[in-house]
Amino acid sequence: MTETDLTTRSTSIRHILVVDDDERLRDLLQRYLTEQGFRVSVAADGKAMTELKRQATVDLIVLDVMMPGEDGMNICRRLRSAGDKTPVILLTAKAEDSSRIMGLDLGADDYVAKPFNPRELLSRINAVLRRTQSQEHPAGPSHWPEVLRFGPYELNLSNRTLSCQGEKVAITTAEFAMLKVFARHPNEPLSRDRLMELARGREYEAFDRSLDVQISRLRKLLEPNPSKPVYIQTVWGVGYVFVPDGER
Repeated sequence: MTETDLTTRSTSIRHILVVDDDERLRDLLQRYLTEQGFRVSVAADGKAMTELKRQATVDLIVLDVMMPGEDGMNICRRLRSAGDKTPVILLTAKAEDSSRIMGLDLGADDYVAKPFNPRELLSRINAVLRRTQSQEHPAGPSHWPEVLRFGPYELNLSNRTLSCQGEKVAITTAEFAMLKVFARHPNEPLSRDRLMELARGREYEAFDRSLDVQISRLRKLLEPNPSKPVYIQTVWGVGYVFVPDGER
C-alpha cells in the first residue's frame, strides 16, 4: 500500500482510493487521477484498503471486482454491512448485466467495465461525487462513520465527541466545527477565508477576529504547550495547518 504525498494545491482536494491487484493499473490510475487534481492512494487488496481507511478520510473508492482472496463484491458488502457509506465505483472485466446488477444491489454507486478509457472513469468519479456530496451542517455530525486519532486524542465525527486516552473532552459546537474541518484536511494549509467558509458556511471578513479566537481556544484544549503548537500550526502568510502526527 502506498500513498501520494499530501498536496497544497487545493484546499478542497478530494481523496480517491484505488483498490486493485494489478500494479500497472494502480500506477496508471494514480498518476492520471493525481494529474486531474485528486489526492490518490492505492491498495492491492481489502486488508490494505481497510488499514488505509483507518488512517485517512476517503471520499470515493475505485474497487476492482476480480481480486484474489477477498474480491470486490465481498469488500463492498463488508463496507455497507458496517455502515460505511463511502461512494464505491466497481471495476470489472465482466460486462454482463447480472454482475453489474449484483454490484449495484450490494451498494456500489457505479460500475465501469474493463477495458475502459481513464477519461470515462474520471467522468464517473465526478458524477458520483456530485451525487453524494454531503449536505451536512458544518457543525453537525458526519453522515457516515469517521474517526480521527492524533496524539492521545480521538475525534469521532459521526457522534461529535472528542476523547483523550478514553476520557471525554468537553468541546463546544464552534470548536467541533473548526476541528472537523482540520480533521478532513490533514497536513493541508488552509487560508482564513477557506477555514471560515468550511467551518461556518461564510467568508472570512478582514476585521472578524473570531477565527483567531477559536484557534486559540482549540490550542488551549489540545496542545501540550499552546504557545508552541504541534497540532494546529500557523502557516505564515497563508493561515493554519493541522498536523495529526504533531511533527513541526
